[in-house]
Amino acid sequence: MSDVMTTLAYLHGKPTATGRLKAQPEHFFVSETLDFTPVGHGEHFLVRIRKIGENTKYVVNELAKACGVKSRDVSWAGLKDRHAVTEQWFSVHLPGQPDPDLTEFLEAHEGIDAILETTRHDKKLRPGDLIGNRFSLVITDFEGDEAIEARLTNIRDKGVPNYFGSQRFGRNGNNVVAAREWGQDKIRVRDKSQRSFYLSAARSYLFNLVLSARIEQGMAHTPMRGDMLIDDTGHLKMALDINKANELIEKGAWQISGPMTGDNALPTEADARKFEQAIINQEPDLLAVIRSNRMRHDRRALMLLPKDMAWTHGEGTLTVSFSLPAGSFATAVMRELLQDTMDGESDAHIDQ
Repeated sequence: MSDVMTTLAYLHGKPTATGRLKAQPEHFFVSETLDFTPVGHGEHFLVRIRKIGENTKYVVNELAKACGVKSRDVSWAGLKDRHAVTEQWFSVHLPGQPDPDLTEFLEAHEGIDAILETTRHDKKLRPGDLIGNRFSLVITDFEGDEAIEARLTNIRDKGVPNYFGSQRFGRNGNNVVAAREWGQDKIRVRDKSQRSFYLSAARSYLFNLVLSARIEQGMAHTPMRGDMLIDDTGHLKMALDINKANELIEKGAWQISGPMTGDNALPTEADARKFEQAIINQEPDLLAVIRSNRMRHDRRALMLLPKDMAWTHGEGTLTVSFSLPAGSFATAVMRELLQDTMDGESDAHIDQ
């Protein structure tokens, strides 16, 4: 695991259990849930595909060919890991055209396992059009003692740090390195997708630093004066009354948020702004590239609570399933559970 993750604090202490995550694609299953119900008619053909060992953009290109359109006419709601079994929605813009026959498309691509569902909708899919994802992960070569049950229960009941996973930062954190060089004017980045990767890595890295620092200070669940609280719909509320803020957090109605840094001022005030700004200022090169690209500030919940979490033990295996909201990482959950002995061995990472 690259330094972008190894230096981050643990909420439940560094785990002692070990195992192999993603030893095979079949050991990492994810199925996405759209945040809308397709209307059943319209210009956009929606297809739900199960793929194995293929990245999202490859499927986009091949689906475009099969439908006789350009790749830009195919869209998706979320990028998915290549080294996994994923069930994912795509939309194809086919105004005035019948639903395509995807029989040959399915037969010609070994990594396309099944066409699960097709329908129509009046709008194309856009990144983020998801409620979330359901995961089922099989850890092989698992070694852990009886303490693993207590840790699993703590993760289920108290959650984990809502870190951006190593997938966001590229191999060995290279996207963060490139973002720093960009901020120092050592490189020029003209490619639109590369610019997006580097900016995303920069903002995500700063968020992780702030979250890690709060955990180290014992402030992951304790509000500071001037904190921005966030509910599950994304609404924000400033914590001016600490006692009232604590009540909201204890009820689970609100969470403390951290910064997705932009070129505008932090919306936090008082102690919270001082705390966040001091950490962000430690990375002037990343801050420079964020500001020069006029990124707008946003907020993200500090904690991640897996839903419907369950687990079963096998001979040398542990299978864990849970649901997460869109934009969160299953690897953030697994990081609190075990040390992954696959780190550094697999080339599995989020599609880029």
